[in-house]
This record gives sequence, C-alpha cells and structure tokens, in this order.
Amino acid sequence: MTRPDNPNKDARETTGTTVAEPPAPSTGTDADFVSDTRRGFFARLYTGTGAFEIVGKRKTWYIVTAVIMLICLASIAIRGFTFGIDFEGGTQMSVPVVSSEVTADSVEKIVTEALGEEPESVQTAGAGDSATVQVRTETLDIAQAEAVTRALTEEFGPALSPAEVSISDVSSTWGREITEKMVLALAVFLVIVFAYIAVRFDREMSIAAMASLFFDIVCTAGVYSLVGWEVTPATVIGLLTILGFSLYDTVVVFDKVAENTRSVLQTTRRTYGEQANLAVNQTLMRSINTTIISVLPIIALMVVAVWLLGVGTLKDLGLIQLVGVVVGAYSSIFLAAPLLVALKERRPDVARHTTKVMNRRAGITSGAGSTDTERPVRRRRGAADTDEADRAVPTGKRRRNR
Repeated sequence: MTRPDNPNKDARETTGTTVAEPPAPSTGTDADFVSDTRRGFFARLYTGTGAFEIVGKRKTWYIVTAVIMLICLASIAIRGFTFGIDFEGGTQMSVPVVSSEVTADSVEKIVTEALGEEPESVQTAGAGDSATVQVRTETLDIAQAEAVTRALTEEFGPALSPAEVSISDVSSTWGREITEKMVLALAVFLVIVFAYIAVRFDREMSIAAMASLFFDIVCTAGVYSLVGWEVTPATVIGLLTILGFSLYDTVVVFDKVAENTRSVLQTTRRTYGEQANLAVNQTLMRSINTTIISVLPIIALMVVAVWLLGVGTLKDLGLIQLVGVVVGAYSSIFLAAPLLVALKERRPDVARHTTKVMNRRAGITSGAGSTDTERPVRRRRGAADTDEADRAVPTGKRRRNR
C-alpha cells in the first residue's frame, strides 16, 4: 500500500478549503546584514536597529564637514575675532539707562564729541531697570574721563548723575595671561586625552577623537567669529568646557563600537563598518537626549540671565556652550565614527575580512537561483527529522577514565 505524495493536498481538495502554504525558507539570510527599515522614523530612532546608514554614507558626511570647516576658517581669516577689553586693554564706561533718551546711538554721539574720535564699541546690555550702555574706548587719562562724564551728565541730567557713570581702566596683561594659560591647559588636555583613548581603546580611535575635537574647536570659533560677539575670559572657559562634553560623547560611541566589533573578525556575517554603524544607531538616541538635556539649561541661562536679569557677561559663556554642545554631538556621530571605520579598513586584517564578507555575499547572491540539490537550504528541523544521535544533549559533566 502506497501513501499519497501530499496528504495535505488531498485533504484540501476534499474539504474545499484553502490552506496557506508555509513560507519557503530564504537563502543567505544568515550572511546578509539587512537593517530594519520597515518601521517609522521615530521607531527606528528609538530602537536603534541600524536602519540609519551613517557609516556607509561617510563620504557625504565628509563633504558636509569640509564645507562647515571652510566656512568657519574663512570667517576666522577674514572677519577675525572681536577681542574684549580684557585681552586688548582700554577704558570701559557703563552708563545706566535712566530714561528713554539714553540709547546706544545717543551715548556714542556724545562720547565721540567729547573725545574727538569714535569709541571702539558701544552696545546695550541687560533689560529693564538693569539695562546699561557699555562703551569701550582706548585708555583715557583723567582729563578725558572727566570730560566724557561731564558731557553725559549735561545731556541726560538731572536723571543721570556723575556718580552713576562708571569708568574703569583695564590692562591687557591679564587677558594675555588668561590666553597663555588657556593654550597650555588645552595642550595638556589633548595629550592626556590622546593617551587615555590609546590605552583604553586603540590608536585609530585616538586619531578619530582628536580629529573630532579639532573640528569642534574650529567650528565653535568660526561661529563665534560669524556672530561677532566679543571674546572674553568667559568665552575661553566655555571653550574648555564643551571640549569635555564632546569627548564624553565620542567615548560613549567608541565604547559601543568596541563592544560590537570585539569578535567581528571571527565571523563572516558582517563587516567592521556595519557593526560600527549599528553601534552608532544604538547610541544615537542617547546622544540626542543628552544634547537636548544639555541645551535646555544653556538656553534658560541665556534667556533669564541676559534678557531678564541683564547679566551681559553670561551671554558669551552661553553662546559658546550652546554651539559647542550641538557641534560636539554632530562630530561624535557623523565624523568620529565614520573616520574610525575609514582608519580601521586601512588595516590589512580588517580589509581582508571585509573582502571575505563581500565575496561570501556575492556567492550567495549568485547561487540564489540554484536548486536544492546544488545548494542546501538551512531550515528548522522538526522532531520527526531528528534522529537519536541528534537528540543527545551534552550534560556538561566530565567523563571519567576507567
């Protein structure tokens, strides 16, 4: 007695119902790296399944980074920086806004007539009752300072008294000392960071991190040059602060890259670049959250301290920190990680592994149309297909020698 070739088919014909065929096993899925692109944008961003191709499109990010660098360098070379009085020295005058007649234009006109030359800068700081007009000139002698004070009180009196006009001389020596100490601290910082990353990770990661920090410095300085705000000691302090934030974000990404690529050379399923891209996706949401949490207090600092309380000196610190945090997040994701992969793929072992993975996938693709006799297909074995030997499970106990 012979059994029918397909009893399920006979049963379907008898009952007249249609039963869906089980999906055929796909070939080559164990070797292909396929990102989860079927979900929505925010779902992919939150789960970090490697759906955003960042490392694979690193040439695009190199171009974007180069354009930003060129704009910032051009601004630094052409516009330069507006150094504050602490760096160049001079006389600083502060005139309170006691009436609507006291404006930056009116104060500049009076100071120009009293001195015979225009002041270097005139700007309004603060708001409300704490608003003042800050005037910066070259170093004035006592006679010139008295002449300016007398001209201001005659124009805006009796609301403005001579005692309310604040005039102080600032030496450029202190600014030069601050600059020298900043350069020394920056050099020591970079050396320690390079040594730490080289010991903690490897040399390629140190080079990529240094390139990321260099981009952060140039970009932040370029934006500051474009805005045209004065460079003050608070600016220097803020620059050193954002370098630490940028480095922290880069180290977090590199730590995940090192975890994902620890044994990548022992398998032919994925390349080093794909594993690094997966690490960037897995830390992408964390980097965005950290950046948002860091930016919100800085914006609050600029709004409350500058526009409400009138503390103009915090404006410089707030701007450089705001720019530095955003630029640091960008460089750690779109510059440091792609540059790391480019450096790694120059190593012979990583290059051979990448070629091996690509060749294996090419072989799977070319054999996708072959029959089952030419290329076996992996499938899950059921209980009926498992013999007695396959069902034997190792106990983990060591066999005794008799």
